[in-house]
Amino acid sequence: MTSPLITAEELLAAVTAGDAPTVLDVRWRLGGPPGREEFERGHVPGSAYVDLDRDLASPAGPRGRHPLPPTDVLEAAMRAAGVSGDRPVVVLDDWAGRAAARAWWLLRFHGHPDVRVLDGAWPAWLAAGGPVETGPTTPEPGDFTARPGGMPVVEVDGVRDAEVLVDARAPERYRGDVEPVDPVGGHVPGAVNVPTDINLRADGRFRNPAQLRAFYAAEGATTDADVAAYCGSGVTATHDVLAMEVAGVRAALWPGSWSEWVADPSRPVATGPTSGRP
Repeated sequence: MTSPLITAEELLAAVTAGDAPTVLDVRWRLGGPPGREEFERGHVPGSAYVDLDRDLASPAGPRGRHPLPPTDVLEAAMRAAGVSGDRPVVVLDDWAGRAAARAWWLLRFHGHPDVRVLDGAWPAWLAAGGPVETGPTTPEPGDFTARPGGMPVVEVDGVRDAEVLVDARAPERYRGDVEPVDPVGGHVPGAVNVPTDINLRADGRFRNPAQLRAFYAAEGATTDADVAAYCGSGVTATHDVLAMEVAGVRAALWPGSWSEWVADPSRPVATGPTSGRP
């Protein structure tokens, strides 16, 4: 299996050799401003900025805070960013891949065959001595054709049917101790908690496949299990989906996630540290 990750050194070698992939910069933070200003202050030469809220999501509503974008909207945004179906894509952010994974997943879901996330994100590029370009960019348009169905998806009515439902949020949000974003705290009954921090080493790079496999297997997420993942709004859950992909475990994404679950007050909510599969 080709890794869904690429090292900064591998990307730098491709850029230096004049064989660079299409590079998408998806700087974004929960509750923070768009990352375009950060992008213009410094980015991988030739890369294009992709706005997560505008290009990789629909407006918030009963389907959650970051519903999947319509296929035509995603296709147009990726073409404008220079994406073509026959050219590899590398996606990065400055948040250890938590936002970049959303672009990775959407491109894979829509049929792009070769998409990888920069392991270690923007800090890894700088640490590798990668060149830095400033200012806005105008990519040459690509010809990507979006064909949905390339990655598994689960909808709100089916999430509790998954053998293993992984909650990617921080433990205190999973337990319901705090909830800074959504109107109700807690988790879907039966969900297990694998926060995105577990996927990473201290330097912000992903743990190796064996380590990730062990972490997820401890919660029942194995290669022969029916696994789905969610978070607050379907963004950082893709980080867990990516980590499981590194580990060889294929997991479905629940795009609406917790923000969709609590939009209906009749749905049950669990709190506390009890994680346990149904």
